[in-house]
Amino acid sequence: MRATWWYTVAGLVFLDLVVLMNWWLWLGELPEHVVLPAGPALAAVGVALQLGAAVLLVRDYPVVAADPTTDDEDPAPDRSRHRRTAVALAVGAVGAVLLGLTTGSWMLGFGVLAFLLSLLPWPRGVRWRLVVVLTLVLAGLWVVDAPRLGIDTADADLATVPPTVLLLLPALSAFSLWWWDLVRELDRARETAGAVSAMRERLRLAGEVHDLQGHHLQVVALQLELAERLIERDPAAAAEQIRTARASVDEARAGTRDLATRFRGVPLPDELANAADLLRAAGHEVHVSLGPGAEHAPADVLGPLVRESVTNVLKHGAGSHARITLRREGDRWRYAIANDREPGAGDAAAPGGSGIAAIRDRIGALGGEVHVRRDDEFELTVAVPVGVGEEAGA
Repeated sequence: MRATWWYTVAGLVFLDLVVLMNWWLWLGELPEHVVLPAGPALAAVGVALQLGAAVLLVRDYPVVAADPTTDDEDPAPDRSRHRRTAVALAVGAVGAVLLGLTTGSWMLGFGVLAFLLSLLPWPRGVRWRLVVVLTLVLAGLWVVDAPRLGIDTADADLATVPPTVLLLLPALSAFSLWWWDLVRELDRARETAGAVSAMRERLRLAGEVHDLQGHHLQVVALQLELAERLIERDPAAAAEQIRTARASVDEARAGTRDLATRFRGVPLPDELANAADLLRAAGHEVHVSLGPGAEHAPADVLGPLVRESVTNVLKHGAGSHARITLRREGDRWRYAIANDREPGAGDAAAPGGSGIAAIRDRIGALGGEVHVRRDDEFELTVAVPVGVGEEAGA
């Protein structure tokens, strides 16, 4: 998500810069356009101020737009953001004035200010109404600017492409932010669906544990109560009831263990299929390769590792591709996951603060091995002995 947002920021800033440069070059070619002596230097200052203001505004956009309905008990962060927004708009307005004065174009000056206004986190539905108003104002200013610049609007051709692009600039920026909002909502929906699924599993597990333990505890309580009544007049019968209660306790323990095994014992191919679906939903191109007999791999050992490694890909991967393999090689099961790395991302870190060292310790205690490869992609390979899961559950 961070990488996607910065791609959006870079696209917006690049679009703005291209529009400004095209306008300056285009105006310089017009025969009736007079360039002020200090025009290029002042225009460069205006461009720098306007681009700086745009960066300040889009930097806060994900934070402000993440949850506009949240009531923050501490108003200090909101005041700080409001101050930054006010400063950015003031700086951008100065840049717009400089660009308007140096180019002699009201449309260009107002256009860069309209671009900044379209970057603000407006409430739902307000942004597009504002874009329509700004576009109409820009069209009116173009009608005013064209005669002054010696352009016949009735005979427009490709020479008026820069004004046309400037006319569309607020709409293009609003569309880019709408795309980012859509990506963020999809990511939030994916996280919510995962949390709801996990909560359902926990509730189902809690219900089954309650039914199992409740039944056995009630039986044990009745057996012990009966033993208490019989212990004075019929010690042998009381002892039999105590033995029966102990058997009920053992049965409850066995049932609980079987229940836990059933919930933990998702076949590893299913675990890998779920991991691949999760990565694809996040935009990765995923290739999964399973060897013969993969359903017999130790899910209780490799299952948590699959979840940790997939979380690492989602956090640190560049979002392009990932490869997952699982196969048996001799007396070992070998699991590997590889992904392209996000520039500047650190080493793989599993959730909860554990990383490669923790994985090595955990797998090493089972007689396994962990190998890591770091170049243009990150690859984690784990090998565990065949039957390690059975030994762990024995």
